[in-house]
Amino acid sequence: MPIKLPDELPAVKTLEKENIFVMTDTRAITQDIRPLKILVLNLMPKKTETETQLSRLLGNSPLQVEFELIHTKSHVPKHTPKEYLLAFYKTFDDVKHRKFDGLIITGAPVEKMEFEEVTYWEELCEIMEWSKTHVTSTFHICWGAQAGLYYHYGIKKYPLPEKLSGIYNHKADYKHSILLRGFDDEFPVPHSRYTTVKREDIEKVPELKILASSDEAGIYITSSENGKQIFVTGHSEYDTETLKNEYLRDKDAGLDIKMPKNYFPNDDITKAPLNTWRSHANLLYSNWLNYFVYQTTPYDIETIE
Repeated sequence: MPIKLPDELPAVKTLEKENIFVMTDTRAITQDIRPLKILVLNLMPKKTETETQLSRLLGNSPLQVEFELIHTKSHVPKHTPKEYLLAFYKTFDDVKHRKFDGLIITGAPVEKMEFEEVTYWEELCEIMEWSKTHVTSTFHICWGAQAGLYYHYGIKKYPLPEKLSGIYNHKADYKHSILLRGFDDEFPVPHSRYTTVKREDIEKVPELKILASSDEAGIYITSSENGKQIFVTGHSEYDTETLKNEYLRDKDAGLDIKMPKNYFPNDDITKAPLNTWRSHANLLYSNWLNYFVYQTTPYDIETIE
């Protein structure tokens, strides 16, 4: 699927170098098809990096995807120039009158705070409530997944004894899920977080189903019964060196942090990590786009309910 991106978005050049089919606005207007409209609420501090990671995955299937970015207006990002936001981002107020085939809510580096203490929590709640009637399926990532589980179902997050960071093996709890179609019996996923959700809390909610988990990392994917809300606690979208960069950042900040598990060959930081999760990540996003967005969303996007 060629992914339609704004002509000057930095992700375009990166993806073109990787031979990933990118379609700019200029070319897209020549095609007489309805693209899937995917809205991304990017809460990550390194916005360009996250845009590229998600664009890479959303562009790996046979239909056209129109990618739009929003940021919260109740919080001004410290690491992103205002000019960049004005050029490539909108706010929720700009798009709330529209409907979208899919919504992605990213993680955010605020997990040690209570949800209600986050400066943009009320705005995020408004967006999550709006998604019930204006989006076919919403894909929540890491803290975004914890926030979604808390808002929609009252499921709390709990602090971990230490940061969960590394590559962990997972297995399907529900092997017949079409979101996991084509997955291996075991598959690796990156995690990077300080908090978790408990299996017993999720199992108390009849509308939720645990799809995949890890003995070490805990719950990985949870879905609502109709697939309208999907909660993914890991970071399958991460690049090969993202965990390395986070680890070095934390070390430089003087944090007592452990090396990411199962990541550096022989736990030797001088050796380049191997990407063992790329195929899983591509399959996860292509399954979501196909089965929970494209196969479900109406042709007339205004009839989404």
